[in-house]
Amino acid sequence: MDMDQAAVFLAGSILTALGFIVVVAAVVAVNNIIAKYWKPVRIFTADSWHINPPARYATEEELAKIEPKTKETK
Repeated sequence: MDMDQAAVFLAGSILTALGFIVVVAAVVAVNNIIAKYWKPVRIFTADSWHINPPARYATEEELAKIEPKTKETK
């Protein structure tokens, strides 16, 4: 690799990284503008790192202990 190829590679790498940063900044800006209508992007939150445990369903005995919350109509 000669000096010209190295310079082109370095310039291309820097411009690619800057382009990526501009795209990410534009996405964040648009997200903040429309945050009223769309949930903001949250990538690194505490709940995004763990897997939720599988759902646990009530057994027949547990359901029998719970009083119904609706009134019966006559």
